[in-house]
Parts: sequence; C-alpha cells; structure tokens
Amino acid sequence: MKELVTLLRECNLTIASCESLSGGLFAAKLVEIPGVSSVFVGSVVTYATRIKHEVVYVKQNTIDEKGVVSAEVANEMAENIAALMKSDIGVSFTGNAGPDVMEGKPAGLVYSSIFYKGKIVSYEDMISGTRNEVRNQIVDLMTQRLITLISKEKQNG
Repeated sequence: MKELVTLLRECNLTIASCESLSGGLFAAKLVEIPGVSSVFVGSVVTYATRIKHEVVYVKQNTIDEKGVVSAEVANEMAENIAALMKSDIGVSFTGNAGPDVMEGKPAGLVYSSIFYKGKIVSYEDMISGTRNEVRNQIVDLMTQRLITLISKEKQNG
C-alpha cells in the first residue's frame, strides 16, 4: 500500500473506493499509511444491494439483469464512486466471499474494476480460501494492479 500511496502522491492523483465483498478492507489498509489523506478521498461500503443502487447509483436494471456478482455492477461502482467523490480514480470490489453459492455463482468469484482517465479496466478472479483470505487476496491483487496501471500511465506521460 505504501508504494501505491507514494505513486498516487507523485502523480498528483486521488482515489476513492466502492466496496462490497471487501467490506472496506481496501480503505482500511490504505489509511494505515501516514499521509494518505493527500490522495484518498473516501470510501463507501455497499454491502446491501439496495445501497449499490440508492447511494452509488448502480442502475437497478443492471443489478436485476446481471446480479450484484458481475463485472457490469463492478464497472458501474468504480465509475460512479469516482464521480460521487470527485476523485481521479475509482476502484470497486464485488463478488462472493463464500462460503455458500450466491446468485448461482461460486464462493471465491470476485469482480473488481478500476475507473481511471475515463476508462474502465475490469477483472474477474476465482480465489480460493476462507472469506477473509479471499478479501485480503483481492485487495492485495488490486493494489498491485493499480500500481501497474498508474506506473504505465506515468511512463507514457
């Protein structure tokens, strides 16, 4: 996380998160880093389906047609949190941490997205482990993905 915060600061970027499956873990790990307030705008934990729609404005028909465990919902969460928080980057996490099947989708199925510079990058991962192992692994994966994406943009000017 420290590398991510340093990179965000160097690039003068802000970030916000919209978290369901991760339950605020990304934000919690981010705020462990001193000085993060210069780059972290805020987070919304949208654990209940209705909060995704009512607070972060995920379209109800997206939820109804695709389910909350979907790339489409993750994409809307990332884009909408960036707009809501007026941040340069929006990141989102949704999925099924388990232990049971949800919406016919297996435990460990995770969708996450990054909204940055008007584009969405989305990911689908199948992660094995306990609920907390799934949550920790996806937060660590997303952190590395953000570092890679921002570093590439920084190199390209």
